[in-house]
Amino acid sequence: QVQLVESGGGSVRAGGSLRLSCVASGHFYYMGWFRQAPGSEREFVASQDESGTSTYADSVKGRFTISRVNANMTVYLQMNSLKFEDTAMYYCAAEVARVWHYGGRGTQVTVSS
Repeated sequence: QVQLVESGGGSVRAGGSLRLSCVASGHFYYMGWFRQAPGSEREFVASQDESGTSTYADSVKGRFTISRVNANMTVYLQMNSLKFEDTAMYYCAAEVARVWHYGGRGTQVTVSS
Protein backbone atom coordinates (compact mmCIF):
# COMPACT_ATOMS: atom_id res chain seq x y z
CA GLN A 1 0.00 0.00 0.00
CA VAL A 2 1.33 3.40 -0.98
CA GLN A 3 1.34 5.92 1.81
CA LEU A 4 2.44 9.49 1.24
CA VAL A 5 2.41 12.29 3.79
CA GLU A 6 2.76 15.86 2.60
CA SER A 7 3.74 18.93 4.57
CA GLY A 8 5.01 22.45 4.09
CA GLY A 9 2.07 24.28 2.60
CA GLY A 10 0.94 27.68 3.76
CA SER A 11 -0.06 31.18 2.78
CA VAL A 12 2.35 33.53 1.04
CA ARG A 13 2.25 36.68 -1.02
CA ALA A 14 2.87 36.59 -4.72
CA GLY A 15 6.58 36.39 -5.39
CA GLY A 16 7.22 34.41 -2.24
CA SER A 17 8.51 30.88 -1.78
CA LEU A 18 7.45 27.66 -0.13
CA ARG A 19 8.99 24.24 0.16
CA LEU A 20 6.78 21.18 0.23
CA SER A 21 7.92 17.85 1.61
CA CYS A 22 6.58 14.34 1.23
CA VAL A 23 7.57 11.20 3.05
CA ALA A 24 6.76 7.95 1.28
CA SER A 25 6.14 4.50 2.71
CA GLY A 26 8.68 2.93 0.36
CA HIS A 27 10.96 3.41 -2.63
CA PHE A 28 9.30 4.35 -5.89
CA TYR A 29 11.04 4.91 -9.19
CA TYR A 30 8.88 7.89 -10.10
CA MET A 31 7.65 10.40 -7.57
CA GLY A 32 5.94 13.66 -8.24
CA TRP A 33 3.61 16.43 -7.31
CA PHE A 34 0.14 17.23 -8.55
CA ARG A 35 -2.22 20.05 -7.60
CA GLN A 36 -5.90 20.75 -7.67
CA ALA A 37 -7.52 24.15 -7.45
CA PRO A 38 -11.19 24.51 -6.46
CA GLY A 39 -13.42 23.68 -9.39
CA SER A 40 -10.55 22.36 -11.46
CA GLU A 41 -9.16 18.99 -12.40
CA ARG A 42 -6.07 17.67 -10.70
CA GLU A 43 -3.05 18.59 -12.78
CA PHE A 44 0.52 17.45 -13.04
CA VAL A 45 3.17 19.76 -11.57
CA ALA A 46 6.47 17.90 -11.55
CA SER A 47 8.01 14.46 -11.32
CA GLN A 48 11.42 12.96 -10.88
CA ASP A 49 12.76 9.48 -11.41
CA GLU A 50 15.16 7.74 -9.12
CA SER A 51 18.16 8.83 -11.18
CA GLY A 52 17.18 12.48 -10.84
CA THR A 53 15.66 13.16 -14.22
CA SER A 54 12.89 15.72 -13.77
CA THR A 55 9.82 16.75 -15.72
CA TYR A 56 7.82 19.92 -15.14
CA ALA A 57 4.55 21.39 -16.25
CA ASP A 58 5.10 24.38 -18.49
CA SER A 59 3.34 26.62 -15.99
CA VAL A 60 5.97 26.02 -13.31
CA LYS A 61 9.17 25.63 -15.32
CA GLY A 62 11.91 27.88 -14.06
CA ARG A 63 10.08 28.54 -10.78
CA PHE A 64 9.62 25.12 -9.16
CA THR A 65 12.27 22.51 -8.45
CA ILE A 66 11.60 18.92 -7.51
CA SER A 67 14.19 16.94 -5.62
CA ARG A 68 14.35 13.76 -3.63
CA VAL A 69 16.45 11.97 -1.08
CA ASN A 70 16.06 8.31 -1.92
CA ALA A 71 17.61 7.10 1.32
CA ASN A 72 14.94 8.97 3.27
CA MET A 73 12.12 8.16 0.84
CA THR A 74 11.42 11.89 0.73
CA VAL A 75 10.56 14.16 -2.16
CA TYR A 76 10.53 17.95 -2.09
CA LEU A 77 9.04 20.71 -4.17
CA GLN A 78 10.77 24.07 -3.91
CA MET A 79 8.40 26.72 -5.18
CA ASN A 80 9.77 30.18 -5.95
CA SER A 81 8.21 33.26 -7.52
CA LEU A 82 4.80 32.01 -6.53
CA LYS A 83 1.80 33.36 -8.41
CA PHE A 84 -1.85 33.67 -7.46
CA GLU A 85 -2.66 30.92 -9.93
CA ASP A 86 -0.41 28.49 -8.02
CA THR A 87 -3.04 28.45 -5.28
CA ALA A 88 -4.21 24.86 -4.91
CA MET A 89 -4.10 21.73 -2.81
CA TYR A 90 -0.83 20.00 -3.58
CA TYR A 91 -0.56 16.23 -3.55
CA CYS A 92 2.52 14.07 -3.49
CA ALA A 93 2.37 11.09 -5.81
CA ALA A 94 4.20 7.86 -6.45
CA GLU A 95 3.93 5.82 -9.60
CA VAL A 96 3.26 2.10 -9.31
CA ALA A 97 2.75 0.01 -12.44
CA ARG A 98 2.24 3.20 -14.46
CA VAL A 99 -0.52 4.42 -12.16
CA TRP A 100 -0.06 7.47 -9.97
CA HIS A 101 -1.02 7.04 -6.35
CA TYR A 102 -1.65 10.22 -4.39
CA GLY A 103 -1.15 11.36 -0.86
CA GLY A 104 -4.35 11.33 1.05
CA ARG A 105 -4.59 14.78 2.56
CA GLY A 106 -2.46 17.02 0.45
CA THR A 107 -1.11 20.33 1.63
CA GLN A 108 -2.73 23.66 0.88
CA VAL A 109 -0.81 26.43 -0.84
CA THR A 110 -2.46 29.83 -0.93
CA VAL A 111 -0.86 32.74 -2.77
CA SER A 112 -2.29 36.21 -2.30
CA SER A 113 -1.84 38.80 -4.99
